[in-house]
Formats: sequence, structure tokens, C-alpha cells
Amino acid sequence: MTPETAPHLSLVVPLYNEAENLPILAAEIRQALAPTGRTWETLFIDDGSDDGSFEVLAALAAEDPTVRILRHRRNAGQSAALAAGFAAARGAIVVTLDADLQNDPADIPALLARLGESAAASDCDAVSGVRGLRRDSWVRRASSRVANAVRNWVTDEQVSDVGCSLKAYRREVLAGLPMFHGMHRFLPTLVRWNGARLAEIPVNHRPRLHGTAKYGIGNRLFRALADLMAVRWMGTRWIARGNVEEIATRTGALPR
Repeated sequence: MTPETAPHLSLVVPLYNEAENLPILAAEIRQALAPTGRTWETLFIDDGSDDGSFEVLAALAAEDPTVRILRHRRNAGQSAALAAGFAAARGAIVVTLDADLQNDPADIPALLARLGESAAASDCDAVSGVRGLRRDSWVRRASSRVANAVRNWVTDEQVSDVGCSLKAYRREVLAGLPMFHGMHRFLPTLVRWNGARLAEIPVNHRPRLHGTAKYGIGNRLFRALADLMAVRWMGTRWIARGNVEEIATRTGALPR
């Protein structure tokens, strides 16, 4: 596909063992985006699933030219799946969402409207969804609130819901981001350090109907704390973009 025919949007969807949800999600994406008049591609990144997800994706791709499939040979984690999707995305705008149907594709047009057509005509370069009525257990809701508060305190930010995967970015703000395991927890911070202006909008959150959650408190708490300390250190060493300008003069002399 040439740049002239590249899609306007790239949806990046990491997944692990979501076979039952994938046909529903693909249909909901088409329903949400077809009326917008925009072109899109959906990159499904299969992170080593063993429940038949790849076969479901192959069947979807055979019928839908907007579907692209990336596949990890073995499970590598959510951050690795996102990194693969970002590298393969061809659209000017990149939208991320989960494959478990808890993110609602019907919210994507609102994200795009808030982002605007161009950076020059907008006040933001990335838009993060904020889940209102959470359709999770009270344990997950409580742990999410605590984690969000600690993360904001350490990074000196006010991101309302960093755990919401439904986000939209101008592709250029994703360029050059450091890719590391756990990166997905800090994308708003990393793109802001990359010069992005961040906005937020409320989005829908739905209960999981099929499959099981892949992450709980026990398997992410200590890893997330270690990642948080690493990101705090990284912030003290970050080289900011947009802090240099080229000075040109007719004579070649430096301006006074």
C-alpha cells in the first residue's frame, strides 16, 4: 500500500485468547467507522493465543480487507503487542483498544472528533478515554484507583484513567517512543514527554461476556511498581523533542 492509499486510521488491537469476542468486535468496528467516511485498517496482534483466536482472525481477514493480522510465535505481553502494532500501523491516526469487548468501538468517532483533523487546528495530539461506570469487580476498580493515584503522584500528572485502553494518537507522537515491557501502562506519560498534548473524554465501559481477564492484582502489582520507578528515573533523563530550531540567515552569519 502506497502512502497515497494508506488508510486514515489504524486500529491496534492486542489480544490473547479472545476467540469468541473477535467476530463481534470486528462487526462493531465496521458499524462504528463505516458512517464516518474514513478509511481504516484493524491490526489484530495475536500474542501467542492457544484458543483458536488465530484461526478466527484468518477467517475474518479472508472476508474483510481492512483486517490485518500480526502474530507472536509465543506470548510476549501487552506492551510487545502494542509495539508491534505501532510499528506496522500506516494510518495518520492510531487508535488502541482491547479485544475483550469492554471498550466500545462506538466511542471511536468521539475520540476522533476531539482529536481533530490536524495538529495545527487542534489543541491536542492524543485523546484518552475515561471510563465512567466501570463494569468490573470492586477489587479491580479499587486497585485501579489506587494505581492511578500512585502513578499520577510519581509522574506529576493528572491522567484520570490511564488503565483505559481506548485512546487515539497522531502517529507522529508515537514515533521514537522507548519500547519496554510495561510500556503500555505509561503511554500518556511517554507521549507527553514526546511533545504531545493530551485530552480526555468520557467513554463507555462494558462487562466482559466471553473469556476471562488475563491480568489481576497478584500478577501485575510488583511488576507495575518496578516499572513505575523505572519510568520515574527515565523522566529525569528524557531528551525532549521540539526543543531545537534551525536558524538560517542569508549571509550565514549568526543572528544577534
